[in-house]
Amino acid sequence: MNDDELREFAVKRLKKQAAFRNYLWTWLGVSLLCSGIWFFTSPTTYFWPVWVIFGMGVGALFSGIDAYRTTNPNAISDDAIDREVNRLKGTPKS
Repeated sequence: MNDDELREFAVKRLKKQAAFRNYLWTWLGVSLLCSGIWFFTSPTTYFWPVWVIFGMGVGALFSGIDAYRTTNPNAISDDAIDREVNRLKGTPKS
């Protein structure tokens, strides 16, 4: 990876991390809002906000994994490209 590609990857990663932090704040706000609605309307019945909290939590989990993983899954090495070219040509491995 050259410097320009590395810089582009860093910018994308920082944007994903900022979006993830914003999502966490949104998750907190929605969780509090739904819990407040539940508390003031029917606090003795089934705690239905758990489904909203859980659903958004699954989204937060995958968003966090995408934002903070340490490797670039889309990066393809030159060696991998050479191996694929050789495989397509039908030449033996070198």
